[in-house]
Amino acid sequence: MDDIKQILKMLREEFNRWEELLASMSEEQIIDPHLPSNLSVKDLVAHLWAWQKRSIARMEAARHNRKPDFPQWPRELDSDSDDNPDRINAWIYETYLEKPWSSVYGDWRAGFLRFLESGEAIPEKDLLDPERYTWMEGYPLLLVLQSSYEHHHIDHLEPLLAWLRQNGSKRFAG
Repeated sequence: MDDIKQILKMLREEFNRWEELLASMSEEQIIDPHLPSNLSVKDLVAHLWAWQKRSIARMEAARHNRKPDFPQWPRELDSDSDDNPDRINAWIYETYLEKPWSSVYGDWRAGFLRFLESGEAIPEKDLLDPERYTWMEGYPLLLVLQSSYEHHHIDHLEPLLAWLRQNGSKRFAG
């Protein structure tokens, strides 16, 4: 189906946009907490990686016909609930704060490529069937691909690029 090929193409393009942006910045620019809320680009990429691990778990579960083996998060943080994203994001921030940029970047990059590979390996009919994976609770697996794109692009890349256009040249000058 063209929709599936299109979302996979968009995800690959998104990966390339992130790679291009990150390659254009020095490590100092990446780790400096200059973004809103005193976050760094590294913090943002770590945030994406933490959530991405859950998406990878879903895609690999589908690929291997089993239930997802989600990464361990504190029990009090329900990642499937919309009630506590600030608490989850605070936990993610604290968890990855001291991790070096090279590790954060390597994990995010390898994870994104693994996610794409899994998405490409799952048959189209399985991606579209809302009943195929009971653990998706009536949603098609394609939603995981779409949500990942939205999280990386709409929720984070577009705002980051807008902020950099507005503030970046002043912040990174010299």
